[in-house]
Amino acid sequence: MDCVRLGSTGMKVSRLCLGMMSYGDPVKWQDWVLDEERSEPLVRKAAEAGITFFDTADVYSLGASEEITGRLLRKIFPNREDYVLATKVFFPLGKAANDYGLSRKHIHAAIDASLRRLGTDYVDLYQIHRWDDHTPIEETMEALHDVVRAGKVRYIGASSMYAWQFAKAQHVAKENGWTRFVSMQNHYNLLYREEEREMLPLCADQGVGVIPWSPLARGVLARAGSEAATTRTGSDPRIDYLYDPDNDRLVLDRVAQLAREREVPAAQIALAWLLHQPAVTAPIVGATKDRHVDDAVAAVSVELSDKELAFLAEPYRPRGVRF
Repeated sequence: MDCVRLGSTGMKVSRLCLGMMSYGDPVKWQDWVLDEERSEPLVRKAAEAGITFFDTADVYSLGASEEITGRLLRKIFPNREDYVLATKVFFPLGKAANDYGLSRKHIHAAIDASLRRLGTDYVDLYQIHRWDDHTPIEETMEALHDVVRAGKVRYIGASSMYAWQFAKAQHVAKENGWTRFVSMQNHYNLLYREEEREMLPLCADQGVGVIPWSPLARGVLARAGSEAATTRTGSDPRIDYLYDPDNDRLVLDRVAQLAREREVPAAQIALAWLLHQPAVTAPIVGATKDRHVDDAVAAVSVELSDKELAFLAEPYRPRGVRF
């Protein structure tokens, strides 16, 4: 699998990133999550296919995802430099007053806790999971700069927020000589394209890598043309929050139609469309079955014509912002 630079940095990442949210503790978190024993074959399959970029977060399975991620990557890869490891900070793991957000106190405590769970001396990409309305952005950016200077983090990134917030954070960092964000992990797929208005042009202009989450709309796009339900469809309330079956139907029909014409799974068509978008560096794909890895890897080689890309994009209708 080809590797590409993450934004304007010198660090190279695989064209796909494996999202590790699917691996953790199904009892304490979500019932669609796989435990370590069931996760290992999928992570190993992804690595054998050339995926060297892995994304998790401290809040996934309340820390268990980081623990599993660390153990599996140490087992699969002979050297720490052989893969790129990303994690995130913001959401609470406990109930203490300072156990969430982007304060200096929480960032320094959270990175140390993440490193312990991951079993590593550093993470390649440390991302803020959301914007913190209750902490001055100056405090956040300086704290992130400090963890970079301490050698605990190589690069920093951000996740879903408004474009003006991202621009403000970058400006504050530049004005003070602090580390700037090199990536944006945002919500972007055929069913949600509001990021095309401001965030994606901003990232392209500023040389920021884009690593979209939910590239298959939490599996909705992968099931285009099929009424089959999954464990996740019945237990993930954010599917109903993020997507609207009535509004999405025309797009899903187009994905299903092109998939039939190409004789490939719908997941490959939807992911290939995203990989063709010029601002996108590496979509973050989830995998709980062998075919999920197979489809993601195959999508990298699916070439769509301009006519096919327009055919898939044309039915989209604007919607409210969804983080």
